[in-house]
Amino acid sequence: MEINGVILQYFEWYYPADGTLWNKLATEAENLAHKGITAVWVPPAYKGAEGAISRGYDIYDHYDLGEFHQKGTIRTKYGTREEYISMISTLHKNNIRVYADVVLNHLAGADETEKVWVKKMNPENNVENWSEPMQIEALTRFTFPGREGKYSDFVWNYQCFSGIDCAVDLQQKGVFKILNEYGDTWENVIGNDKPNYDFLMLSDIEYRNPAVRNHLKQWGRWYYETAHFDGVRLDALKHITPDFPVEWLDFMRQHLKPDLFAVGEYWTDKKLDQLEKYIEATDGKIHMFDIPLHYNLHLASCTDSYDLRTIFDNSLVSVQPLLAVTFVENHDTQPIQSLESSVEPWFKPLAYALILLREEGYPCVFYGDFYGTTYEDKGKDGKYHKIVMPQIKELQQLLTLRKYYAYGQQKDYFDQQNCIGWVREGNEQYPGCVVILSNSEKEEKKMEVGKKYSGKHYVDFLQKSKKEVIIDENGIGTFYVNRKSVSVWVLKNNPTNKIEH
Repeated sequence: MEINGVILQYFEWYYPADGTLWNKLATEAENLAHKGITAVWVPPAYKGAEGAISRGYDIYDHYDLGEFHQKGTIRTKYGTREEYISMISTLHKNNIRVYADVVLNHLAGADETEKVWVKKMNPENNVENWSEPMQIEALTRFTFPGREGKYSDFVWNYQCFSGIDCAVDLQQKGVFKILNEYGDTWENVIGNDKPNYDFLMLSDIEYRNPAVRNHLKQWGRWYYETAHFDGVRLDALKHITPDFPVEWLDFMRQHLKPDLFAVGEYWTDKKLDQLEKYIEATDGKIHMFDIPLHYNLHLASCTDSYDLRTIFDNSLVSVQPLLAVTFVENHDTQPIQSLESSVEPWFKPLAYALILLREEGYPCVFYGDFYGTTYEDKGKDGKYHKIVMPQIKELQQLLTLRKYYAYGQQKDYFDQQNCIGWVREGNEQYPGCVVILSNSEKEEKKMEVGKKYSGKHYVDFLQKSKKEVIIDENGIGTFYVNRKSVSVWVLKNNPTNKIEH
């Protein structure tokens, strides 16, 4: 029987730009597998416009995995091509899947400018013209001279882009709709935050151009045959017409890897309907990050009056559990980042229990919570702040609980505003567990584990409580939790308890 799956996002926004990430991950592979990690999501592996300090989302060359001297460097922020491929091989030897971050919305750092006809648009309402058609110098020609045509001789020009964020000759930033042979309108995307949200940043890719579609499918073939990853994380889907990711995935699955996993980032806080519309538009072929649940966890961590009975309200995992990838934190939500909505440290053990120990969803653990991190950056107030994201010490134990205990039918006890719990009944191989958490005072709750456990003793695996719970003749026990805490009760003296906590 396969163990419960867990993704580890193996990077955070401020990871040092020293080229060590691929080697570090390879070194950690055996240890991660032991701790219950079954897959890792790694950052974009290709060359970005900022060269050796690029996080990869300012993508310059899809074909440069740290092989060519471009943008002032051979290696990327994370390492070289050889180190990347070796790292994936090492992870596979330890039965850990690799999910590659795939950025298909835009390019950055063009090699040459072109004279391009554009209309300047209202950045808050991209369908409202701020100018008549005019000609500007735009960063839209990508020739990749450092690669000299190796792997692909495709040259990107303005016909490959629908919009640009800068008029070089005018020294103006803004949103400029490129007037190319595919028209003067944006592509149709799902999302109602703005009248149209096709444009996000930089040089926005034009998917009405069939040459672009074909080029990116051929790149996908090359990338898979080079790196042999197991799945992909698709960036910025909110800003890409939904038919292309499906076309790209269908191509990859038909020709290369039938079971290629895909999870998409479609950023929306409380608009669950947008995620549901995207799933419908893509025929359920892409898992989605449960961003509404993240915001519930964020809000719950900001107050002890949050009604825990509603923690899964308006979440993707409540309506599409088989397609929901749940998470507590990521590189965009950590303090000082663009989508800052960090979950307070006191609540993170509770939050991780909610995604790791339940039946529904495919959980993703954040590097900054797994290892801890410290960094300094300028905030919205213009001042520099030192940020400490502590390692969540209970996380290792919760991962062990997911690997060896959190199986079987689930019975919920969401019956108090500030204290909820559930029972996992276990199966023929794994013994199950009882979870109780409180965001307020010390609490207790009666929960049923079954008459077959009458007279048996349960102990708190997290060792928050030193008590033992004895199950009565009806299979019911009274389980305890400390103030603003989580406890996970397991059967005393069963073989799984010998696992290191």
